[in-house]
Amino acid sequence: MTHPLRVAVIGAGVAGLAAARSLRREGLDVVVFEKSNHLGGTWSYDPRTDSDPVGLDPNREVVHTSLYRSLRTNLPRQLMGFLDYPFPNRNNGDPRTFPGHEEVLWFLNRFSDEFGLRGLTRFGSEVVRVELVSEKSDSWVVESRRNRDSVLTREVFGAVVVCTGHFTQPRLPTIPGIEKWPGYQIHSHNYRVPEPFQGQIVVVIGFASSAFDISREIAKVAKEVHIATRSPDVKVMKLANHDNMWQHKMVKCVSEDRLVAFDDGSSVYADVLFYCTGYKYHFPFLETNGIVTIEDNRVGPLYKHVFPPALAPWLSFIGIPEKVFDSKITILLA
Repeated sequence: MTHPLRVAVIGAGVAGLAAARSLRREGLDVVVFEKSNHLGGTWSYDPRTDSDPVGLDPNREVVHTSLYRSLRTNLPRQLMGFLDYPFPNRNNGDPRTFPGHEEVLWFLNRFSDEFGLRGLTRFGSEVVRVELVSEKSDSWVVESRRNRDSVLTREVFGAVVVCTGHFTQPRLPTIPGIEKWPGYQIHSHNYRVPEPFQGQIVVVIGFASSAFDISREIAKVAKEVHIATRSPDVKVMKLANHDNMWQHKMVKCVSEDRLVAFDDGSSVYADVLFYCTGYKYHFPFLETNGIVTIEDNRVGPLYKHVFPPALAPWLSFIGIPEKVFDSKITILLA
């Protein structure tokens, strides 16, 4: 009797759930490893934050999600569903076209329950090592531990699908003088609510979605908010309809008297440097003997952003694309 191939899926967020359903439909033996005690990945809000607000300490306590309390999707709900499982409206739910994160989490739990994915998932199981067995591409050792227990469980799988996301490991810019700057620094990964910035002068570095959302939210309580960006098209100005927000070129340098100088020649004495500067791909558990690498924040080589050619189809990544990404693309990748 032939036994179905055992496949380890690492992560129970959007990508992991989509992959698990697709694999199970093919009759494979699927085990989903989820570090937390719930589904949803980054869509599961957690008021806690990392012990290091900028994420430089390799020994810090890490909180996986980067959700802030007020976050809404930046894609319409029509794009948040799967190709064959649209994002529905629910009774007493969030009816907005761009719903809040609670609605997305509800949708993912509904999807999981309808297709029996919760029963495939080992909650509280952190994968700490994935490695080839004796250079055989169709045999992988997966070591995991339960709820940070020191005891490791070692299993062999025929294939591994990495679905751990890329919104947990902060990416920081290089700023001359930062080692002596005495103010408070935080990455958007560790932002939850605006109240801690009451009455402060905040410099937000970044110009993408999180910078837009967070700068305007904290401006409601902060004394001043200054947005710094590398964008060549930015106009240096005070923002219309905001009494306490300014837009600048990128930060040129900082100094130990709290001065923050911008490339446009202006400067401000600030209390907070707030990094909305994105994330790094990070797979500390994965050992491929150099076959898969991360260079210049690019995972490769990957065919169609999924398969490393030398290890396909036994190792794959779902959810790697960063700029254009929604649940429908996740299903296609899975």
